[in-house]
Amino acid sequence: MQAYTEKIREAAKRLLSEKSVDGVIGFRKGTLPLMNEPFFAKTPEQADLLVWDGNCGINLANYLPKIAGRVAIAAKGCDSRNIVIHMLENQLKREQVHILGIPCKGMIDKRRIFDALDGREALAAEENGGQVKVSGRGFEMSFERADYLQENCALCTHRNPVIYDELMGEPVPEQDIDRYADIRKIEAMLPDEKRKYFEELVAPCLRCYACRNACPECYCPTCFVDESRPQWVGKTTDPTDTLTFHFLRAFHLAGRCTDCGSCERACPVGIKVRQFTKKLEKEVKELYGYEAGIVQDQRPPLDTFQPGDPEPFLG
Repeated sequence: MQAYTEKIREAAKRLLSEKSVDGVIGFRKGTLPLMNEPFFAKTPEQADLLVWDGNCGINLANYLPKIAGRVAIAAKGCDSRNIVIHMLENQLKREQVHILGIPCKGMIDKRRIFDALDGREALAAEENGGQVKVSGRGFEMSFERADYLQENCALCTHRNPVIYDELMGEPVPEQDIDRYADIRKIEAMLPDEKRKYFEELVAPCLRCYACRNACPECYCPTCFVDESRPQWVGKTTDPTDTLTFHFLRAFHLAGRCTDCGSCERACPVGIKVRQFTKKLEKEVKELYGYEAGIVQDQRPPLDTFQPGDPEPFLG
C-alpha cells in the first residue's frame, strides 16, 4: 500500500506542477483510525498529504458529476466503472478526467474490526503486509486483512480498473467467485418469508439517506423522496414508507450499480442495503449479459431497446 501512496503522490505532483489538471481527488489520513477522508489536492505541496491503504473505501467517483475543469482521480476497480457510467450518462467528458488506476485487493470493514475490539477504543491502526494492527490504551491486536474485508470487496470480480491513464501498480489477479449465493437464498424463500426478511432488514432505518448521498449514481437534481408533485413516498419511518424508499432506490440503480459498497459503508446503523441492489444486478446480468461500467461504449440495457431483448413478462 505504501508503494501506491508514493506513486499517487508522484503522479499528483507532476500533474499539478505541469498544470495538466486543476486538482487531484484522492484520500488523506482521517482524524480517526481506519477512516481516511476524501481530499482535493490543488498544489504540488498538498500532494504530499495523499495516501492509499485499505481505508479508502469511499467511492471518489461520487465527486465527478457535472464537475468543472479537469481533474485527476485515484480510482480502484469499482470507482473506474462508475466513471464509465458517468461518461455514458453525460455527467462527465473523458477529457475532463485523468485516471490514476489502483489495482485493488479490497477495503477493510472497519465495523467488523471495531466489533472485534469489544468496546475498546482504537487510537491507531496500521497495515503491514497481510496484517492490520490496531492499538489503544493498554492493548494491541492484529487482524488478518483478508478476513476483515468489506463484503462487496470479498466478492469483487473486477478488482483492476477498467479504464485509466496511468496504473499505480501491477494488475492483481481477478477472483472467480460466486457473487450471488446470498441472493439465491432469499429467492428460495416463500413470499411471506421474503416480506418478513426485508421488513426486518430495514427496521433500523433512520431515513437519513446516507446510502443515497454516498452513491455515485444518485445525482438527480431532485430525488424522488423529495418530490411533492407527485409525492412518491411518505416522509416517515413507517415500515411501508421505508421499504418503498429502498425498493425504488434499488430499481433506480438497476443496470447501473457497480456494487462498490458505498451505501453499506455509509449507513450509520449497518443495514445491508446491497441485498436490494445485488438482486437487480443479478437479474440484469442473467437477462442481458451486462455488468455496469465494464464497456465504455455500451449503454445500459434498461437505457436502450433491442428487438431481441428477453421479455419473459409477456409470456
